[in-house]
Amino acid sequence: MQKETKKVALVTGANTGVGFQIARALAGNGYTVYVGARNPDKGAIAAKEIGDQSKAIQLDITDTGSIEAAVTQVQSEVGYLTLLVNNAAISNAGKPGRTMEEVLGAQRASIAPIDEMKAVWDTNVFGTLAVTQAFLPLLRKTEAARIVTVSSALGSLTLNANPANPYRSAFDAVYGASKTALNGVFLSLANELQNENIKVHLVSPGFTATALNNFQGTDTVEEGSVEPIRVALAEDLSTGSFTGPAHYAGTDNIIPW
Repeated sequence: MQKETKKVALVTGANTGVGFQIARALAGNGYTVYVGARNPDKGAIAAKEIGDQSKAIQLDITDTGSIEAAVTQVQSEVGYLTLLVNNAAISNAGKPGRTMEEVLGAQRASIAPIDEMKAVWDTNVFGTLAVTQAFLPLLRKTEAARIVTVSSALGSLTLNANPANPYRSAFDAVYGASKTALNGVFLSLANELQNENIKVHLVSPGFTATALNNFQGTDTVEEGSVEPIRVALAEDLSTGSFTGPAHYAGTDNIIPW
């Protein structure tokens, strides 16, 4: 373990949407930020817009070779990681161009195509964990490392079991349940790492208009990025937290599991 002289963050899926906003905020608060993107050209454009504090890094979280290359790059260039922000995710793996309602209708548990379900979970659950496992050695080299994973209140079993919840009909077996699984995996990780120097947090941006929902969300990207940015910058939160915007989660920002 070493005391780093500069805070270094990596944000997956950072070339657009909430991930881009998080990366820009971190760069503006003294971090060197690796802007993770599947498409290196799009990553380079985003990093240029963010500024000198950022650097594009090719990273497809479903590709083992891409993950290993990213770890090697960060290891060789700085040798450690202060903060990992898991933002990359997909909402569906079916026919493109569908409305959010069409996607949700096709992803009900009774009819969801299993191959499409596996593809979404491969990114949202397994890919996210694969990246985290790969970067843990670099996170362990710092005194106070953190892992922030962008989840969704849609993954809350407590909220979706409540008949009074007007959004429970959107809890599908593909995307929504992938976030439930993601929450479970990373709560498990938080428990595992609680005696180490690494904190683990889950955060929901709320119903944000992004490519995930065909830009049909009710909140702007800027609004949806407020809570993820707060969590990404906060160093004093208790590990194992799951929070979201106050207008979804309440004044304490806590979302029930």
